[in-house]
Amino acid sequence: MIGLLWRFLLLALVAAGIAWLADRPGTLTIRWLGHEIEMSAIAGITVVAVAVIFIWFLWSLFRRLWRSPQAVQRYLYGRKTNKGRDSLSRGIIAAGAGDAAAAARYAALAGNALPDEPLVNVLAAQAAQLKGDRAAVKRIFEAMTKSPETEALGLRGLFAEARQSGDVAAARRHAERALSLNPRLAWAAAAVLQLQAAARDWQAASATLARQIKSGAVPQADANRKLAALTAAEALALEDDDRASALELALKAHKLDPALVPAAALAARLLSAQASGRKAARIIKESWRLSPHPDLAEAQAYLFPGDGPEVRYERVQDLLKDEAGGVEGAVALARAAVKAKRWPAARTALAPYIEARPQARICALMAQIEDAEGDKGRAREWLARAINAPRDPIWVSDGVASPRWTPVSPVSGEIVPCEWKAPFEMPDIPDMQDPELSPPAAEAPAPELPPPAPAKPDAPELVSPQRPPDDPGLPEDFDQPPRGSTPR
Repeated sequence: MIGLLWRFLLLALVAAGIAWLADRPGTLTIRWLGHEIEMSAIAGITVVAVAVIFIWFLWSLFRRLWRSPQAVQRYLYGRKTNKGRDSLSRGIIAAGAGDAAAAARYAALAGNALPDEPLVNVLAAQAAQLKGDRAAVKRIFEAMTKSPETEALGLRGLFAEARQSGDVAAARRHAERALSLNPRLAWAAAAVLQLQAAARDWQAASATLARQIKSGAVPQADANRKLAALTAAEALALEDDDRASALELALKAHKLDPALVPAAALAARLLSAQASGRKAARIIKESWRLSPHPDLAEAQAYLFPGDGPEVRYERVQDLLKDEAGGVEGAVALARAAVKAKRWPAARTALAPYIEARPQARICALMAQIEDAEGDKGRAREWLARAINAPRDPIWVSDGVASPRWTPVSPVSGEIVPCEWKAPFEMPDIPDMQDPELSPPAAEAPAPELPPPAPAKPDAPELVSPQRPPDDPGLPEDFDQPPRGSTPR
């Protein structure tokens, strides 16, 4: 609309100028080389205007002829560029479809037409990967690392090739170089962190994770949990060699994630060794409320080395005053009572968990209680039930059970701390040892059990039933003295 108004205004000005000249007639005389030419003012102005237009036309024609070689060159270059881009597009489509021959052909055409185009190298690398030419793939990615524009892309390709070929050192080197170029590269940060954790370089992994947290690459919800796991792993690695640093790291991990059992248990053990039992007890109770675990109960029992079973039993009772801890609390209290030879107290602690299908550790404790009270038959029954009982909880990460806690998944290598749970979910199979579910005696009379064989003087009376090959077995003896001066 504004352009139309400007055109209308210009036309009005021209018309006004012509009208002004028409109202003022005059004669224009030109004398040149003995000749004299007379004409009206309007005719003179018209001749001047036509001459200007003619001169402009001649200049434009000359300029076009002068620039024609460059124009032809630009035309040919544009045609070649369009052909190269078309080949590049077709090659990317062919590579995505898995057509190695077509991708290689289009990559060659695009390379001839677009020698400086970075995507040509990407297409050539994809074509070489489809053909299985790993040497060519590596050569292309190495060439890409020499250009600042494609260095990060080349490093990622070299990292993928090194990881696929099993060269962990080269993969880590490429990922660290890419991360130094751009700290916000998510793949580089994740790869470096994963490789450092797999190598158990906990200090370097913690530093890498801290940089990721600072750059915002890791969600804040997971940041503290992952950093606490790495810090706890570093503390556990230093427990034997540098207890002061181990304690500092354990307290830091506990502050980041109070529910992390290994950090709390380690801090409690080290504080107990320094005669700081009260501080250790506060840490144990804080973690017990969030994550009841046998290691915490054991650390509570051995807060002060040298105490007898009775004192350890009372100390475990004190831990369960504010938070019972469910089945973990019952098992911990029963173990302490068994060691203190308080058989009724141990039976009372386990009573809520023996009705349905108790875990194997509960069956073993009940067998020990029955045997101590003189009922050998019931003890054997409990040991028999332990064979088919639900699995005891153990440290599990990504479905893989481990006797020790680890911050790294054995499947993916990611920072996925172990969880304390059963190795797998078992179907709810009725327990035929339960009297209420057993068949009537008239239909299936129970066979007479042979009398128990006398125990050898040097052998224990009870023998734990053999577990399946993949079963972690029953827990270690609760009263086993800890390594050094404090329990593990």
